Amino acid sequence: MKKRKLHFIVLSLFVGAIFGGVVGNIFSLVLPESVVKDFFLTSITFDLGGLVNNDLGVFIIDLKVIVLKLGLSMSFNFTSVIGIAVAYYILRYLR
Repeated sequence: MKKRKLHFIVLSLFVGAIFGGVVGNIFSLVLPESVVKDFFLTSITFDLGGLVNNDLGVFIIDLKVIVLKLGLSMSFNFTSVIGIAVAYYILRYLR
């Protein structure tokens, strides 16, 4: 049986999360204000700035000659988790 490479699996799960996020944004346009909309669209955000207690959300390295600003932010909601699950299902059962 042919094994899949790790970078292909990570890329597929990442695409699934993006697809789930897009579906979540479409839900936000279609669903009326309710508990269901809040459930599907409440997000948890992880950012690089939170690790260094920076309100801007970026990691700043000041070398006095050059300043490097690195930022990474990930936001997960229920629809993005569903997208990751669908991508996993496709990877697992459709070979």
